[in-house]
Amino acid sequence: MSMVGNLRKVARLARRRRRVDLNHPARSPLGTSVVNCVAYVDGKRQPGDCPADEAIERVRRAGRGFVWIGLHEPTEREFSGIAELFALHPLAVEDAVQAHQRPKLETYGDTLFTVFKTVRYVDHDELTTTSEVVDTGEVMIFTGPDFVVTVRHGRHGSLGPLREELEADPAQLAKGPSAVLHAIADHVVEDYLAVADAVQDDIDQVETDVFAREPSYRADPGRIYQLKRELLELKRAVAPLDRPMERLSTQRLPAVDVDIQKYFRDVADHLDRVTDQIAAFDDLLNSILQAHLAQVTVAQNEDMRKITAWAAIIAVPTMVCGVYGMNFDHMPELRWRFGYPLVLIVIVTACFGIHRGFRRNGWL
Repeated sequence: MSMVGNLRKVARLARRRRRVDLNHPARSPLGTSVVNCVAYVDGKRQPGDCPADEAIERVRRAGRGFVWIGLHEPTEREFSGIAELFALHPLAVEDAVQAHQRPKLETYGDTLFTVFKTVRYVDHDELTTTSEVVDTGEVMIFTGPDFVVTVRHGRHGSLGPLREELEADPAQLAKGPSAVLHAIADHVVEDYLAVADAVQDDIDQVETDVFAREPSYRADPGRIYQLKRELLELKRAVAPLDRPMERLSTQRLPAVDVDIQKYFRDVADHLDRVTDQIAAFDDLLNSILQAHLAQVTVAQNEDMRKITAWAAIIAVPTMVCGVYGMNFDHMPELRWRFGYPLVLIVIVTACFGIHRGFRRNGWL
């Protein structure tokens, strides 16, 4: 990998957020799928974790604040109680449980249901025809007047570090559930940027291999196709999010604070940048693939020219020997003592002249 690629990798590692291991039992103190349930009043975390009904009762009794409940891959039975408590729409609940949804934004009364595709770059020593480059997951967010319910699918994209960052900024968290929605959107799109930068390193490496002088280092077209497939996976996560981000940044929506809306514009700008990067990567990969196929065609033509040149050289002795192989009584120089050496000299001279001509023209 080039020096630029190494610098990019170091920068990527520096930007990478600390992940939380959800396999640790301490991350799910309230059940098999509930990661956390916390009440916030005036942007400050209230002490102790408690069941969702007690947390929302505490907030509504105070008349301000909200509850943030985080779940990881809940079953329909595990999610039914929370869905009933916050009057979540059955269609949105079904999407949250089953997952495999496109990024979208839907409004159900005073509740927003948002779906984001989370992405993670899969580190690998060398890109192969079977390398996994982009791993995707999902996070669904129910945003209401006094609650946020996040549902994650996949083994990455933990919101634990994000929760800690928000709790360190009570002024932002005091703006309500929409502050959490913005933070998650910003977190997801920043991961898109990091993954796009990492994918660029792989594209640069493939490009270097294609245009290497040594044939042994030329890229296998299967690697290019694999990279295009992984890029398509990233595109499926990013492209459908354009419309929801436009709505969040321009339209008045329930549960979205006016002061938070301007922050969504910044996220939308970053999303546009990623979208442009992916489009540029796709075009670049197409160009690299076409260049590789052109190189293969040129190499095949060179081989054919060499084969044709050698066939023309071999045709000389074949023709002469074919003539003298005929069973005729009267053949030129047939009974002359030096006839055989003369024929050999003629053959060698003719072959040498033809070979020199082909070398001069670049065929050999």
